[in-house]
Amino acid sequence: MNAPFDHAAKLGIVPVIAIERASDVIALADALLEGGLPLAEITFRTVAAAEVIAIMAEKRPELLVGAGTILTPEALAAAIGAGARFGLAPGFDAEIVAAAKTRNFPFAPGIMTPSDLTAVSRKGLKLAKFFPAKAAGGPAMLEAISAPFAHLGTRFVPTGGVSIDNMHEWLKLGAVAAVGGTWIATKADIGEGRWTDITAKARAAVARARDVREANR
Repeated sequence: MNAPFDHAAKLGIVPVIAIERASDVIALADALLEGGLPLAEITFRTVAAAEVIAIMAEKRPELLVGAGTILTPEALAAAIGAGARFGLAPGFDAEIVAAAKTRNFPFAPGIMTPSDLTAVSRKGLKLAKFFPAKAAGGPAMLEAISAPFAHLGTRFVPTGGVSIDNMHEWLKLGAVAAVGGTWIATKADIGEGRWTDITAKARAAVARARDVREANR
């Protein structure tokens, strides 16, 4: 894995965030940092995404900011231009993977099937998002489809349906690098300025990930 993803793996949790207003970015970043979670995946599901990434990268460089939901080469270019340190996508697109490699940009495409995982492996990638994690069959499904590829050292970031209550089921799998957490900073939390709630959820997620990893050593 690349350095940003190595950092995510150490934390065990990647907060997946859709933010509507760039004016909220500093308060959001500070809430995550106070909760001991110096990392964020800002999804390209809102028009503010690139601006949010740019502000976060400039004003809070101690927070490792990445881009999510990268669905086009244009979105990839915008993410890199804004200062994103890593990127993820819900699916596999060979053109985007190639463009990320050309730019030496750490990128994890999404997989849901053995065929998807074969495509990822043929590109020499060692990290993929498993999405939608819960709907695709949960931990048992990921464990089953990843088994034939285990010797390649591929690891995963399950996202979609992961929560504070079930993240332990994912993190106990050796192939899981980290889980994607959409519950940590929801649109409602951000829109209503519930920064102390975000801090509390970030802190709880980091502690939970640490406890699970220690228990499964």
